[in-house]
Amino acid sequence: MPTQNAHEVDTKTLRRVIAAASIGNFVEWFDFAAYGFLATILTREFFPSGDPTVGLLKTFAVFAVAFAFRPLGGIFFGVIGDRIGRKRTLAFTILLMAGSTTLIGLLPTYASIGYWAPLLLTIIRCVQGFSAGGEYAGACAYVMEHAPRRRRAFFGSFVPVSTFSSFACAAIVAYALESSLSSAAMVEWGWRVPFLIAAPVGLIGVYLRVNLHETPAFQALEGKHEVAHAPLMETLRSQSWNIVKLGAFVSVTALSFYTFTTYFATYLQVAGHLSRGTSLLVTVLALFFAAALCPLAGLFSDKVGRRATIASTCVFIIASVYPAFALGGSGDLSKSLFGVALLAVGAVVSGVVTAPLMSEVFATKTRYTASAITYNLAYTIFGGTAPLVATWLISSTGTNLSPAYYLIAVSIFAMIGGLALHETSKTSLEHAGSPTHGDSDEVAVKHGIKRTV
Repeated sequence: MPTQNAHEVDTKTLRRVIAAASIGNFVEWFDFAAYGFLATILTREFFPSGDPTVGLLKTFAVFAVAFAFRPLGGIFFGVIGDRIGRKRTLAFTILLMAGSTTLIGLLPTYASIGYWAPLLLTIIRCVQGFSAGGEYAGACAYVMEHAPRRRRAFFGSFVPVSTFSSFACAAIVAYALESSLSSAAMVEWGWRVPFLIAAPVGLIGVYLRVNLHETPAFQALEGKHEVAHAPLMETLRSQSWNIVKLGAFVSVTALSFYTFTTYFATYLQVAGHLSRGTSLLVTVLALFFAAALCPLAGLFSDKVGRRATIASTCVFIIASVYPAFALGGSGDLSKSLFGVALLAVGAVVSGVVTAPLMSEVFATKTRYTASAITYNLAYTIFGGTAPLVATWLISSTGTNLSPAYYLIAVSIFAMIGGLALHETSKTSLEHAGSPTHGDSDEVAVKHGIKRTV
């Protein structure tokens, strides 16, 4: 029988760990969501143009630039996190992220300083993308390296809870401001409020992270003087194949997430002809449903294992995505709700199982670097492009259901990559990346490895 976690933390500490990890993730995605919801106002204030479409394209181009900087941030903060520890790195990422988000809320507009306004907005968005590149992978590693071995997916699921909750809260704040303020007030100062919210929330996150201890796994690494001196080179040398396999699976996590959270509200309006208010209501309800579903998905993954979760998730997405798009394009409110709920299930389960996999697949000494590279590359390639590719597919094929076929194709690709990984749900993080990683405890004993974490 496997032994108990030698570094097991008490429940109170674990709750603080989850809160500290989740709050930074909340700030990150709240900003991305708020930027998208307020795109039309930001266009008028920072990219005035005789053609509104041109201005909107510039606004979304700046949105996309932030994604281009995420892999760079992932490499930078991943290396730092594997060199000096998770705690201090995460304290810095949330400080940088919350600070840059707050600066957007304080920026002078084009009417005040001319071309400096869009230039400064672009620079700040680059800083946001750079800091966000080190946030999610580090937050997941921080939770996983504290969590009990047999409940890692459950405790890790609260990080995705903060992601879906942040999108819902951003939508509610944006809708409340637009509903309660006049058009003049919204343009003058109302659009700044969602970005300024990042300041107090970010300070709370910094306080929580600074006052927590380093993870037991990293402390053990320091105690044995095995901290990586060149995490990036070691990651590329020893983890490249695992990055490819896990990255293939994370591709469907990224695509399903952005299809669900960002694109589908537009699809409901374009294909289903729902009003903007109704589509926003459907999206918010689905986001809260997704947040509530995350812990259940974590329990499921801990029960059946990672490979079974990967297979069932991909099969579910393949089977449900076509009906989801058909229902979303029906124009009927109840059918649309059911359709977006189907999308939510696939996005939730894939996201929840991704969180522990990023820690279980990679060795402790390169975990932050390897997981950040894997996560950010997949999200940049498949996530950031999701709305653009979906729109292009519909335009090119003439059918509103073409994005569903794209998601099916990526799901097949993800299942091939994901099932090439070993089973890791019951194994020790201490021996992640070892030759017997993913094998049973009995096999590990035969190889002389004592599993304790």
